[in-house]
Amino acid sequence: MSDSSLTTARTTTARTTTVAATAAPVTARRTPSRRTHLTVRVLQIVLALFYVGASAAPKLAALPAAVESFDTIGFGHWFMYAVGVLELAGGIALVVPLLSGVSALALIGLMIGAFVVQLTSFDGENALTPLLLILPLALIARVRRNETARLVALVRARL
Repeated sequence: MSDSSLTTARTTTARTTTVAATAAPVTARRTPSRRTHLTVRVLQIVLALFYVGASAAPKLAALPAAVESFDTIGFGHWFMYAVGVLELAGGIALVVPLLSGVSALALIGLMIGAFVVQLTSFDGENALTPLLLILPLALIARVRRNETARLVALVRARL
């Protein structure tokens, strides 16, 4: 190998290394620690139990307290069942690894709606509850963002 080709090879290797070193932080995704993963997993399970058992079940079973609340809102019983189905689906999806981040985002949207309804229909009586639920849901969405990106990539690949 001649000196000029050796110099060219070194320069090319140096450029490749420099480009790879500068590009790595931009494309690399930091994964949560094992402790964070387990903590968020427990949080997902607790919230899933809440949404399925304490929130969706009374609506889907048309318990008197739920019926009365939705009568006050004025949208009718269909809206109570729709919200119950959304909460049930969101609660179940919270424990499905690939869906957990998207589920948390969807439930945040539902809680924003619940907050607005609490302010407008119930004079802010329990308006703090949806806001408090948004905080752990936002944490789940943040920690599970890699799964959400993976889900988006899977959906795009099928289109």
